[in-house]
Amino acid sequence: MNKTSKPQIYIFYAIAVFIPVLFFLLIELGLRVTGYGKDYPLFISNPAHESYVLPRPDIIKRYFPDNADLPSVTMEANFLLAEKPDNAYRIFVQGGSTAAGFPYGLGASIAGVLDQRIRQSMPGVHTEVVNTAMSAVNSYMLFDIADDIIEQQADAVFIYAGHNEYLGLLGIGSQYTVAGSGLITRWFVRLKDLRVFQLVQSIIFKFKQSPENHSLEKTHQDSRTFMSKVSKHKEIASDSSMFEAGINQFETNMSILLDKYEQAEIPVFLSTIASNLKDQAPFASAQAEPEFASKLAQFKSALSSLSSQQAKQTAETLSISLKNSISGNLHFDFASLAHQLGAFETAKTHYLLAKEHDLLRFRAPEQINETIRNLATKYKNVTLVDAHAALVQRSPNRIIGNNFMLEHLHPNLTGYYVISNSFYEAFARSQLVKNFKKVSIDLAWQQRLVLPAEEYNGFASIVKLKSDYPFVDTPQTPKLPRPADWQQQLGKQLYEKRIDWLTMMQKSLERYRASNQLDKAYKTLQILADALPHNGLYNLQTAEIMFKEKRFTESLHYYRRAKLAGAIGPKIDSNISFLESKFTKQAS
Repeated sequence: MNKTSKPQIYIFYAIAVFIPVLFFLLIELGLRVTGYGKDYPLFISNPAHESYVLPRPDIIKRYFPDNADLPSVTMEANFLLAEKPDNAYRIFVQGGSTAAGFPYGLGASIAGVLDQRIRQSMPGVHTEVVNTAMSAVNSYMLFDIADDIIEQQADAVFIYAGHNEYLGLLGIGSQYTVAGSGLITRWFVRLKDLRVFQLVQSIIFKFKQSPENHSLEKTHQDSRTFMSKVSKHKEIASDSSMFEAGINQFETNMSILLDKYEQAEIPVFLSTIASNLKDQAPFASAQAEPEFASKLAQFKSALSSLSSQQAKQTAETLSISLKNSISGNLHFDFASLAHQLGAFETAKTHYLLAKEHDLLRFRAPEQINETIRNLATKYKNVTLVDAHAALVQRSPNRIIGNNFMLEHLHPNLTGYYVISNSFYEAFARSQLVKNFKKVSIDLAWQQRLVLPAEEYNGFASIVKLKSDYPFVDTPQTPKLPRPADWQQQLGKQLYEKRIDWLTMMQKSLERYRASNQLDKAYKTLQILADALPHNGLYNLQTAEIMFKEKRFTESLHYYRRAKLAGAIGPKIDSNISFLESKFTKQAS
């Protein structure tokens, strides 16, 4: 019997490997030729004007098969030029709902606030601060869309993220998870664009979904908030393997993300994150241990016989023992009591422990911020933005509560400006841009692009959020106060979906002009110009107003957009030439 030579064996092995690979490639090619499956690039052409692209609102479809019930989250439309000009600086913002400006919208978002402010700081430069943040996003989607951002020639990236690692999309404790393994989920993210993968995913989904149950469940779920639907694992203790997996998931995915930007030589500004400590009790808690519950009860009983100073000292002593409790509710109860007594450091310690032992992980544990700080130290292209410290510094007794937060973690308008200012100051200190002219936070606040109607819609959205799980056990009908004026009435109509956002803004513009409230009319016009860069009239009117107010940097921006949108006239060309000449002289 002839022996098979080693070269022949290697050939047989190669053929054995090659045949299934070839089979797979042929199926993939066949599916693509027949038009099966879809690609979901992050940036798509603006149907109203091909000179612009925008982040696709339905980017969430990347992660779900056809006919699946998608989470009710979208990426808000904002625009950048399809071709980056030579004299341009592009910043992209990544993150979840806070980075996206919930519940107010783009005007309160990090990108929305900084787009105007950074433009004023960089005269003559075409600046674009682009929002790619969206509710429920966690680190899986952050690294998944990084290549799309790099392709758009990003000059810098701002990141505010970390609250959604457990209960966000693909999060380890989420209803929308793929697997309990971070490794498997990362492979899912990498393979999802293959048509073979999409076919298998679709087949599995069809077998898992019962049409009758699907219809009944969808009818019931449509009116519920995302928070009420997303929680699969409602009790994730800080000493559990799932808790540790969430931290590892964040660190691994963020490292992948930052590796991409490091290789592309893109500076990253990575922020710590914040949540409500003082005014948000744990959503879920372990029962208080009898030993600690008894000590706290004894302390409460003795308070009436203690002086103010004695009560504070006793609270500080008791704190040493109670730190060992794993009951979030006990810590929150004691923290609230210590706060009333003026023992603020003790109160802060136990507010933090209350959050750490909150079993329903909608708020990020402290290890997320520790990971963020470590990553900022590890990567040379990463600058730490300490938004958490900025909020703490401006909070009474250095404890974040309803002074900045609307509920568990979404800021009010003031809070959003503190967070955005943290990015702005870090960017200014980086000296990435020469001749950076700082704009004060007071002026930025005065020029904020959020209308009262949007504020009311945001208020109503929070009322709805807090009328459902986990804020209450069973869903309730939101009760809204009667609108105080026509602005709030428009906001209520938007909330009730009786009008869309564009109609609300156009009606606001009409009313402000009719009542001669010119400052608000100008602000509304600017918001419309930013929302519709292809609208020549809105952009031209905004440019002319800015020119009269000697806001020349912004005026040039809107004149150029108006001209690109088709506006013509000798005055437009004359003013553009004047402004370009002015900024050229300043730069020389």
